[in-house]
Amino acid sequence: MPPAKVQSISADLGLIPGGPPAVSTLASRRWGNNFNYRALFEQSDECIFIINFDLHYLAVNPQVLTLLGYQESELIGQPVSDIVYMDETLNQDASDTEAHFVERYLRRKDDSLVPVEISTSLVYDEAGKPVYIQSIARDISRRKQIEQALKHHNQILLSISEATTRLLQSSQIETTVKDVLELLGKSVKAVSCSLVVLDAKPGPHAVRLQAEWRQADAGELEIAGLLAPFARDILKQPGGFFARNIQRLPIRSFAAVRIEVKTNARSFLVLFYPEVRESAQLAQQDALQIAANVIGAALQRSQREETILVSEARHRSIIAALPDLIIRLDADGRILDYSARLEHPLYSPAPVVAGKLLSEIWPPEIAHQIIGPNLSGSFTVSHHLREFKLPFSPHTYESRLAPIASDEALLVIRDVTEQTQLNEMKSDFINRASHELRTPLTTVIMMANLIQEGGTPTEMKEYWGVMTSELNRQKILIERLLMAGRLESGTMKLELGAIDLYSSLDESIQAVKPIANKKNISIEFTPPSRLVTVLGDRSALQQVFINLINNATKFSPPHTSVEIGVELSAVEARISISDHGMGIPPEDLPHMCERFFRGRNVTIAEVPGSGIGLYIVKSILEELNGGLEIESTLKKGTTLIVKLRRMG
Repeated sequence: MPPAKVQSISADLGLIPGGPPAVSTLASRRWGNNFNYRALFEQSDECIFIINFDLHYLAVNPQVLTLLGYQESELIGQPVSDIVYMDETLNQDASDTEAHFVERYLRRKDDSLVPVEISTSLVYDEAGKPVYIQSIARDISRRKQIEQALKHHNQILLSISEATTRLLQSSQIETTVKDVLELLGKSVKAVSCSLVVLDAKPGPHAVRLQAEWRQADAGELEIAGLLAPFARDILKQPGGFFARNIQRLPIRSFAAVRIEVKTNARSFLVLFYPEVRESAQLAQQDALQIAANVIGAALQRSQREETILVSEARHRSIIAALPDLIIRLDADGRILDYSARLEHPLYSPAPVVAGKLLSEIWPPEIAHQIIGPNLSGSFTVSHHLREFKLPFSPHTYESRLAPIASDEALLVIRDVTEQTQLNEMKSDFINRASHELRTPLTTVIMMANLIQEGGTPTEMKEYWGVMTSELNRQKILIERLLMAGRLESGTMKLELGAIDLYSSLDESIQAVKPIANKKNISIEFTPPSRLVTVLGDRSALQQVFINLINNATKFSPPHTSVEIGVELSAVEARISISDHGMGIPPEDLPHMCERFFRGRNVTIAEVPGSGIGLYIVKSILEELNGGLEIESTLKKGTTLIVKLRRMG
C-alpha cells in the first residue's frame, strides 16, 4: 500500500504520535466506524481482512462475507488459522509487481475450500510503529477451473496426437485401435471407451461391439444393454454428438460420437463415465470429434489397405501363371525362354534375347543381384530382389527367382514403380504429420508448465496467448489433414449449387482482415453492383478464398496490398488474388499444389506453414469442376487465379 494511503488510514484510526490505542481497545469497538475510508474498505472488489498481532480478525469487508458465507459477528475475533487453510499451498512462487502474493485456500462456513491469492502487509502509524496487519485476498477459483480444463483438454489433444501417430504407422489397425481406445479413455477419465455399430431397428442386434477398452476394476459392463434403449435417438442426433445421464452403477453417464467412415455411417465412439456430467464442454466435444474422425480415417485406411492386399494377392496369383515378364534361366544365367507383353517397359522380342546371358542384356552387377546366392553353378534357393533400376528405364522393378530344378530357375520381373512412390509418400506423410502435430504440443506443454509455476500478469498474458495460438494452430492442422484425407477418400461431399460470388469473396476478405491489419496490409477489392453466381459449395468456396487471401497476406511485406480482381466470360469467372511478396522460383511452380510441398525460398526464409493448403484448394476446385492457375515472378509477387463455372 502506498505510504500516503497508509498515513491517511492511520490518521483515521487515531494512530497519531501520541501513541496508538491498544489492540484490545480497537477490537472492542465497531471497526468500521473508525474509518474515514470506509467506502474504499467496503466497496473494494477484493476481500480485505484487518488482523491484530495475536492473529485474530478485527474487521472484514462485505466481499469477505460474500465469499466465505459468514456473518460479520461470526468472523470478528476468530483466529486466522481457522479460516486460512495452511496445510496446502497452491503456488508459493507467484509474484506481483507491487506486493508478494501467495496462493492458498480459505475455508468457507460450509467447510468447503476456495483458492485465493493473498497479499499480507503491516500497517504503521506516523511514528513508524506497526499497529495492525492488513491482508488482501483475490478469488482465483475461475482461473483454477480454466487451468484445470485447459490441462485436461491438452491431455486429450496429446492423446489424439499420439493416437494419430500410432494409427498412421500401424499395419495392424485392429490391434492398435484397442490401444488408442485405452489412451483416449484414460485421458478423459472414462470407465470404458468402445467402438460400436448401431441399428435403428430395436432388437438383440441393435448394438454391435467392434472394439472396447475398460478399466480393470470396472467389472462387467453390458454395453449393448446400456446403449440399446438410446440407439435410435443417437442415430437421429444432429451433429453426431449424443450425451445422456443414466443410473446404472458404476456408470452414471455416457457420450456417443459419430465416426465418419464412408462404408458405414452408423459407427460411434462411446465413452462411459463414473459420474454425472451436466453438459460436456464444447472444447471436449471438439476433441472427442477429432478423435472419432482420426479413428474413422484409420479404419477407412485399413479397409482400403485390406482391399489392396486382397487385390494384390489375386494379382500375384495371376502373375504366377501369366506374369508381366517371365525369364527361364539355366545354371550359367543364360536366357532359355523370355516372355513379355508388348506394353511392358522391358519388352524385347524373344529371338533378340534368347540364348544370351542375363548379364549381357542388363548391367552385370544388376544381374548378380537378381540371381543372388545362386552363383555357384546351380539353383538352390529362391531369391527376392525388392527394388532395382536399369540405366535405360525410369521405372523401378522387383525380381523373384524360384528354382524349378538344380540347373533351371524361373525369374519373374515386376514393375513396382507405383508401389515405391506410394511407400515414399506414406513415409513422407507420417514424418511430416507427426512433426507438425508434435511441434505445437511441445510449446503448449511448456506454456502450461510456465502457467503452473506462475508469473507476473504480463507474463501470464503472454503464456496464455502463446498457448491459445499453438492450440489453434494444431486444430487447424488436424482439420486440414482430415480434410485432405476426406478429399482423397471421397468421403467429403460438396453440395453444389448457385453461389453469390461477390458475397462469398467479401465474407472471406472480412475473415482475413484482422490478420492483414496487424501487418498494415490493405486488401483491395471493389465488387460490382450486379449479381454474379457460380457453381459451388458455400463452405468449400470460403475455404478456398480464405486460404488464398491468407497466403497472400502472409507472404506480403508490411505496408503493401493484396489485390483481388474478377474477370468474367460467358461460361467462366476468373478470380485473381495478387500479392507483392517473395514470389515462387520457376522450378517450384509445377509442384506448388502437391501435398506438403513448400517452395525452396519459403523454407529458407522459415515462413511457417504445413504445405497442405494449396493441395486442399486444388482438390476442392476440381470437385467444383473449376481450376487453379499460378503466376509468379521472383521478388515481385505471385498471382493465383481461381476458375469457376458461371451459372445463369
